[in-house]
Amino acid sequence: MIARLLRLVAANGRLVLVAGLVCGVAFPGLAAAMKPYLPEIVAGLLFIAAFRIGPREAAGKLRDLGSGAGIVGLYQLLLPLGLALGFLFLGISAPLAAGLVLMAAAPSISGSPNLTLLAGSDPAPALRLLLMGTAAVPLTVVPVFWATPALGDAGVVAAAALRLLILIVGAGAAAFVLRRLILKTPTPEALQVVDGISALALAVAVIGLMAAVGPALREEPLRLVGTLAFAFAANFGLQIAAFVVLGALGVSRERVAFSIVAGNRNIALFLTALPAAITDPLLLFIGCYQIPMYLTPLILGRLYAGAKADGPRA
Repeated sequence: MIARLLRLVAANGRLVLVAGLVCGVAFPGLAAAMKPYLPEIVAGLLFIAAFRIGPREAAGKLRDLGSGAGIVGLYQLLLPLGLALGFLFLGISAPLAAGLVLMAAAPSISGSPNLTLLAGSDPAPALRLLLMGTAAVPLTVVPVFWATPALGDAGVVAAAALRLLILIVGAGAAAFVLRRLILKTPTPEALQVVDGISALALAVAVIGLMAAVGPALREEPLRLVGTLAFAFAANFGLQIAAFVVLGALGVSRERVAFSIVAGNRNIALFLTALPAAITDPLLLFIGCYQIPMYLTPLILGRLYAGAKADGPRA
């Protein structure tokens, strides 16, 4: 019975994410209560994604690792550095500008393999980018913060990134061991059950990340609308741009995963690393940013369905 319900959830995973967004906005008390448990929820997401993919697909080929390193350098170093220097040259220091730089400097969100799976594509490249991108943060964040003095100490962020990397590696290793022990050769039905658990976990995670959006809807609706429009433009703009460029370059298998990662970054990483004076003005943007993130499979699903990419594999 439970397995049948989870397969039903998997079949309607995109709508389950929307339900999570609605709950996060409609029940701000619940969102605030869940916020302290986000690190544990993130670890759960990583565990489920790694368990679903398996160690063989996660490791990939040497060629895949090389292309992943290039994407990480482009996404987390060249893009945010270009944005930071551009804002510095133009004299723009608005909170949303700082938020955009932080978003671009962040590694992939922990749920990127789950989102890639919901978009109907192979989640393994997304998991590899998550691992490689998080490991690279201590190096890539230094020049970005140097070009954006208002963001504060890059060393604090690097330390937070190292803690996140330990969490990711630990959750992934545990998932790979369990996968080898109990689900070495999974059936399609078994994978659908895991997909259902993944969708539910994503929906739960977004509730805690929406803590700032519900109050803004009631108290500052105009500011909320403007911030939400900016968040959609930043997230979907980067995804669509990456999808077009990767298609022009002939990338096929990793195209969807790399595009999803382009716009969906773990900006929440900086909440635990930077002082409140810097992050408080960004809380609404971070909350609004979750909305296009979790609507990615629903809104951009048709775009990604046309990509020449492999589907999910065991």
